[in-house]
Amino acid sequence: MSVTGTISYSWRGGFDDAEVEALHAEGFGHPPTGDGWWERVNRHSLGWVCARASSGGGALLGFVNVAWDGAGHAFVLDTVVSAAAQRRGVGTGLVAAAVDGARAGGCEWLHVDFEDHLRDFYLASCGFTPTGAGLVKL
Repeated sequence: MSVTGTISYSWRGGFDDAEVEALHAEGFGHPPTGDGWWERVNRHSLGWVCARASSGGGALLGFVNVAWDGAGHAFVLDTVVSAAAQRRGVGTGLVAAAVDGARAGGCEWLHVDFEDHLRDFYLASCGFTPTGAGLVKL
């Protein structure tokens, strides 16, 4: 797929489970699982952002989930951009829309965990500041 034209970002935008699952499988290197993304995000998330191409039938180019605690804290999860759209600002646009959505939802803090190779993306490109955090693998 070639990506040309403008890209639209929609907070709580519509999507089909299969297209998010295919994008997630491509981005995170696993086979599609058939997970029910629509049901999951509607049950557990403050919102999500879909990035779509303005041409080519509005293909889903990126997705980010914004989970929350029901109050002041939201969490960026599952940020993914299709290989064809990478290095074009789509990820930064997704996160910017997630920041706006969390702020509009009344959150005071937006958290993100990331692997070391994504440090520059989240800190330099998206405006997050480093914090101490912990993690337990279950």
